[in-house]
Amino acid sequence: MKKSGFLVLASLLLASGVFAQRTLVVANKTAHDRKGEIVEISLSALKLPVDKKPFVLQNSKQEEVAYQLVKNGNKKVQSVIFQADVKANSSSSYTFVKGKPAEVKPKTFARFVPERKDDFAWENDMAAYRMYGPALANENPSNGVDFWAKSTENLVVDQRYKDDIYNGISYHIDHGFGLDFYKVAHTLGCGGIAPFAGGKLWVGNHFSSYKVIEVGPLRSVFTLTYDSVKLANSYYKEEMTVTVNAGSLLNKAEIKYTGAGSAMELAAGIYLHNGAGELKQDISAGTLAYAEDAFSDAGLPSGRNYIGVFIPGKVNEGIKDVDHALILSSYTTGNSFTYYFGGGWSKWHYPTDSDWFNAMTVFAENAKSPLLVTIK
Repeated sequence: MKKSGFLVLASLLLASGVFAQRTLVVANKTAHDRKGEIVEISLSALKLPVDKKPFVLQNSKQEEVAYQLVKNGNKKVQSVIFQADVKANSSSSYTFVKGKPAEVKPKTFARFVPERKDDFAWENDMAAYRMYGPALANENPSNGVDFWAKSTENLVVDQRYKDDIYNGISYHIDHGFGLDFYKVAHTLGCGGIAPFAGGKLWVGNHFSSYKVIEVGPLRSVFTLTYDSVKLANSYYKEEMTVTVNAGSLLNKAEIKYTGAGSAMELAAGIYLHNGAGELKQDISAGTLAYAEDAFSDAGLPSGRNYIGVFIPGKVNEGIKDVDHALILSSYTTGNSFTYYFGGGWSKWHYPTDSDWFNAMTVFAENAKSPLLVTIK
């Protein structure tokens, strides 16, 4: 067969679906296994119409792997994400083939909760969180993060609100799948962030508005806007875009301040409550990790509560004030600043303090050495 004839035939076969598949090779350059970690590839690089035609993603054992089409705030699909398992210093192959994919079990969720004083709540299969909205203005709320412990990979946020508000079943009590035992008060709570100047942490107030960018089974994204962030005698606008991925230990936050002035210092922090917990601070790695006893509202022991913060960029120093452990970084207004925060529980994945501290170390290492995706 002549070369031109072969090209024509190949084109016809591709159009008919015979060659309509792509194999992705996911490489892990670290010395530890990566399990259930989200990887992403752009639709333009994939060159496969997964947004228009049904395709199934399979691992090397031809087992189906769930994936999500991501718009990244655009009208059209921009990329594809899925959870990859890759052994240490190794690679794994995943192939898109034509076929109808199974329904994906949701592992992330995010929504505005007007029925509970304008909370904004979100979760993945590891933990749940919320931040406080305008309806709490008279109760001195902060821009701190509240943490809800989970002991199930199922989504719990909607059910907890429904039970608490309408059925008289408090989410401050463990009914078999976790509870809210964390106290925020007017602090940064579970990894919030605020300006730091003059030896003072300028904890903010409730968010002013919100925008849901994406809610999907493997990733959800939203932005909270704070119109009046006070720093000494100046005010700034803050936008906080949070990305929550399935299987991820921590949430990703992208922060942007606009307003008068340019240089400032930002402090991501952990509320220490009574300060009796164990704090592990690794400034060279950009991590803060904290472990403390947890108690229900009735005062009953509820295992150990874990909180973590990670800054992938340059860190200036780590300090402790009266209420917080803080990790400080330089920032210029108008730029984007990325950091990570989240929590864990001794009754779900992290039986001991060492398990949590090790998980934080590994998370930081993984973030600095992401899985590499190539098309075979």
